Amino acid sequence: MGFDLTRRDFFTLLAAAAVRCRAGVPELPERPPVARGMGVCVYSYGRGRFKDAGEFLSHCHGIGASGVQVGLGTDVAASAKVREKAGEWGMYVEGQVGMPKMEGEVGRFEAEVVGAKAAGAEVVRGAMLSGRRYETFETGEAFKKFAADSWEALVRAEKVLKKHGMRLALENHKDFRVAEMIGMMERISSEFVGVCIDTGNSISLLEEPNHVVEAYAKWGVSCHLKDMGVKEYEEGFLLSEVPLGKGFLDLRRMMEVMRRANAKIQFNLEMITRDPLKIPCLTKKYWVVMEGARGEELAEMIRLVRAKGSKALPGVGGMSAEEKAKFEDRNVRESFEYLRV
Repeated sequence: MGFDLTRRDFFTLLAAAAVRCRAGVPELPERPPVARGMGVCVYSYGRGRFKDAGEFLSHCHGIGASGVQVGLGTDVAASAKVREKAGEWGMYVEGQVGMPKMEGEVGRFEAEVVGAKAAGAEVVRGAMLSGRRYETFETGEAFKKFAADSWEALVRAEKVLKKHGMRLALENHKDFRVAEMIGMMERISSEFVGVCIDTGNSISLLEEPNHVVEAYAKWGVSCHLKDMGVKEYEEGFLLSEVPLGKGFLDLRRMMEVMRRANAKIQFNLEMITRDPLKIPCLTKKYWVVMEGARGEELAEMIRLVRAKGSKALPGVGGMSAEEKAKFEDRNVRESFEYLRV
């Protein structure tokens, strides 16, 4: 509903503003609650839902998102169109890149960075491992080799990022534990390398979620915001993304911690609609690649699962592609409703 501003009201407000300025108090709008301004990571939807970044941007604009995190590819002309449309809608764009794990991949990585920059991105998200530490590696030595190779990939990437003035947000992607990830951040010590803080992933590595966010906040340049549900099973526990507010994470506290450390950090919803993941933390194979994890952490996580566990977790087994798409849409919509409360 509009209102009428009289001449007297106008000069009253003008005088008040002048008093504030003389007192050294800037005339600025109130800072919005930390829950506002969420974008969407493309992983919130199944592969093939959108033909390209432009179509994804348009969809996210339609649901009221503030921005997107999406792969832009290497087509600079297409990226420029994304930038134009995002500017028209007042949306931000973050890119996604594949890390240069071999020297021969540096050219492809640089082309992706250039494509992201052409779309207006200042941050690109990357990850070292596409799978999960305890599923991918059979031995501790295999994981150590992966860690060494990951460092080399980060060094290669940093040179390209510095050249183009782009910041990398490296995700805690069920691969590195806090001490390992921070070790890389401190070693690379670059303004162009930070962390994409995923609020739920590190639970799978027996790390308490509030501790994870607090530990990474200093390096946080982007965020995968998600809520999590858990449930015991015979070899450990099940872990599942659920709509924001339906899990056990203290999301508003986490967001405030991250924003205090970096007022410009973007929160990207990553609501992956899938079957629950098995975290086999009571098996020998799991512990073979978990150097640095302690029995106390296992005990604390099991206690947390028992205290916060759900009777049932969502799944997509037996759903058609159309049914899964509708389920995805509902989960994303419910997550946005949580943040509007």
